[in-house]
Amino acid sequence: MSSKSRFFADCHVFDGHFQGTTTYLQGLYTELIKDKSKTFFLAAHDTQHLEEIFGLHENVVYLKYKSKNKFIRLLFEIPGLIKKNKIQYAHFQYIVPPVKCCKYIVTIHDILFLDYPQYFPLAYKIKNNFLFKISAYYSDIVLTVSEFSKQRIIKHYKTPNISVTPNGVEDFYFEAYDKTTVAQKVKALFGVDNYWLYVSRWEPRKNHLTLLKTFVEKGYYKDNQLVFVGAKAIKNKTYDEYYNALPAEIQKRIVTLHNINREQLLDLTRAAALSAYPSVAEGFGIPPLESVAAQVPTICSNATAMGDFGFLGNCLFDPFDTTGIHDAAIHALTGKDIARQREIVKEKYSWKIAAHAFMNAVEQ
Repeated sequence: MSSKSRFFADCHVFDGHFQGTTTYLQGLYTELIKDKSKTFFLAAHDTQHLEEIFGLHENVVYLKYKSKNKFIRLLFEIPGLIKKNKIQYAHFQYIVPPVKCCKYIVTIHDILFLDYPQYFPLAYKIKNNFLFKISAYYSDIVLTVSEFSKQRIIKHYKTPNISVTPNGVEDFYFEAYDKTTVAQKVKALFGVDNYWLYVSRWEPRKNHLTLLKTFVEKGYYKDNQLVFVGAKAIKNKTYDEYYNALPAEIQKRIVTLHNINREQLLDLTRAAALSAYPSVAEGFGIPPLESVAAQVPTICSNATAMGDFGFLGNCLFDPFDTTGIHDAAIHALTGKDIARQREIVKEKYSWKIAAHAFMNAVEQ
């Protein structure tokens, strides 16, 4: 490749709430921009926020979107920025602009709405199926984050050449810390201690309900709290009905937190007695890897992409089985597997691996 290669990345997700795609872009481009032979143009409305995340580098240019409207961004602003800055490769998440001015790279993290339609609104399925499929067809390079998602995209969209750029775990999750000190900090800030933690936005497929049932019906509420961290996305009526029927003394043991920043999330993860990830369907699933890296006992669903986390062994469970969740929790809380699990995460899930896969896809 030419030493003057110019890459554009649509980073508008950093203008909103923290989510999986922000983790992906932050980890991937923090690693990519270390290659000083290439220039990276990162675009968002809040460029100051981007600078705080990625820092100032001689080979990084921050481009400011004038509009927060996604249609204006895709139809007009991005094609204009690509032409003006003589971009060679433009990278998008899920959806690419209809006007093509350079080679397009798209990361489609998952197409779960096709395999699990019961968890998604009809309009969402129709719109995104059309846009994702067109974007895959229109792009020169198609990426995804897991072998599971790769196989599903190939099956549904007949896209033969897909590269996997797996999510990685940030180095700070592996740093040493004093759990007692962090727990005291978290209790002072959020009023919780000795808690189970589930980090995920709220959707029915995220399966908050089964975790809550396990927590209540197996009696964990007597000695623990249950903390949910994540933004509301799709309303879960069944969860609301179950929660509202609980006695007030049990409801007090369940805490829901929104708008948590990365530093607070790290502390919440480190201070947890147990990290749980009961999702029914995921394109990857990074929170359980982060909690393992932080040496927190972790249990995880064995469904879809999480089935790749076989190294978790007896800490995996059927997401619909409360007894399975209970058994996995008992095993995880012994702590005997955490050191081995942590070493596997450190070796297998790094952003260096993802960046290498990204550049391989470009060069090929």
